[in-house]
Amino acid sequence: MAPVAPPGRPPLLVTGLPRSGTSWAGKMLAAGGGLVYVNEPLNPQHPPGRSPGVLNATVTHRFQYICADNEEPWLAAFADTIALRYRFLAELRRNRSPYDLARMAKYGTAFTLGRLLGRRALLDDPFALFSTAWFCERLGCRAVVLIRDPVAFVGSWRRLGWRVDVHELLGQPLLVRDHPVVERLRGHGADPIAATATLWTVARDVAVSLAAARSDIRLVRYEDLARDPVGRYRELYEWCGLPWSERAAVRIRRACSGPAATDRPFRRTGLSRTAFRPMDPAANLTSYRERLTPEEIARVAQLTGSTGLPG
Repeated sequence: MAPVAPPGRPPLLVTGLPRSGTSWAGKMLAAGGGLVYVNEPLNPQHPPGRSPGVLNATVTHRFQYICADNEEPWLAAFADTIALRYRFLAELRRNRSPYDLARMAKYGTAFTLGRLLGRRALLDDPFALFSTAWFCERLGCRAVVLIRDPVAFVGSWRRLGWRVDVHELLGQPLLVRDHPVVERLRGHGADPIAATATLWTVARDVAVSLAAARSDIRLVRYEDLARDPVGRYRELYEWCGLPWSERAAVRIRRACSGPAATDRPFRRTGLSRTAFRPMDPAANLTSYRERLTPEEIARVAQLTGSTGLPG
């Protein structure tokens, strides 16, 4: 079946595990002004997820898996999202707090103006990672998959106190069927470092397999972007079919000149609870040393068996 996006104007998906730099990459790709940035529609928490104005479908799992066998509620909902059709009534039925109304005004305006001006949708969604092939096949997306160094990734999860809920993935039979490497997570739920490192290897292997099979999926190392933001993003703009401009270069330079080594590139206030804020990405490359002991660093390296992408 043909994808629902119009030919020649594919929506973009930026994905990768949470804390891999997807919000940063999404915002930098949107810096040129030709995209409407859509923040984590598949996030099961509100905000930013559970917003039917943006995605009029019910998310039941982290890393919700979507494929041809269960796409019925998702295809129409995401067709609206990538066409920038905001569902005001659906949003009002569910979310009516002052914060939600302000957020509705923000997204409703962005969607309406974007549609009138012919902009493309950019979905920044780490929870779409395992469904990337579906987004490309059925929605016509071009997908950028961010992969971060595994030690830095585990250190970031440690700092935030995050733990992998293996049942969110193992409890989705279609996900396990199509990506059996997810079975590696079984039995790791009680060991945070092992579970997080194993999640990284699972995601890496799935992403590498998908990119090998499809030319519309591109793997990108976070560390490569961090060391040369302007140069690497210029290459990514070309691959995404986005015009490069001095405006984009200036905004990327400005966004990458924030506080050094904070590893906290997100606001927790305002209308976006997961929004990127200016930072020094290169300074964050070694921040894991403050999060993990030398023994833990060695263990993560041993568990992952790699420090990045093959080749």
